[in-house]
Amino acid sequence: MKDILIASHNEGKVKEISSLLTPMGYKVYSAKKFNINEPREDGNSFIANSLIKSKNAALKSGIPSIADDSGLCILSLGNQPGIYSARWAGRKKDFDLAMNKIELKMLKNNLIHKYQKKAFFCCALSIYFPNGKYRAFEGKIYGCIQFPPKGKNGFGYDPIFVPNGYRKTFGEMKFRYKESISHRAIAFRKMSKFLKKMSN
Repeated sequence: MKDILIASHNEGKVKEISSLLTPMGYKVYSAKKFNINEPREDGNSFIANSLIKSKNAALKSGIPSIADDSGLCILSLGNQPGIYSARWAGRKKDFDLAMNKIELKMLKNNLIHKYQKKAFFCCALSIYFPNGKYRAFEGKIYGCIQFPPKGKNGFGYDPIFVPNGYRKTFGEMKFRYKESISHRAIAFRKMSKFLKKMSN
């Protein structure tokens, strides 16, 4: 069994990525197990921030490390909160606060029409090896936001995002189903092709 580390302190992300890696024969560790700190994310894109995290974890643990950087981008807000999605939730990671902030911002700017609610989730997944090699992959899923938030499943902004072609929010979907269609799943399918080639 091959070792791999998930460079995240977000239990929702760790659970989601672990469920994708375990069937591939990986023994998965989290950053918490190695007491790896969360580095300062000062990149200007999802991929840049993902690489900051995966590099930090790989060099400190000596194990190939996967990091995710993802966020919600609302077109009428200039793709905010975007790479600052987690920061909008504050130090306590209060996403109810973050979702309320989005709603107030949209009401204040009179962004109430359906086309103004268009949004997408973006996920950048990177894998960094202790020898300095790395690869990065990106996945996006498009949809719209809706209020009030609905559903207790998932995490983050899931309760306000409805993907195109669906009526339920990510927060209302069963974990396994949401996991199969999400932005993270799209990025992971790209990464899994790379991992399989590497294993051969």
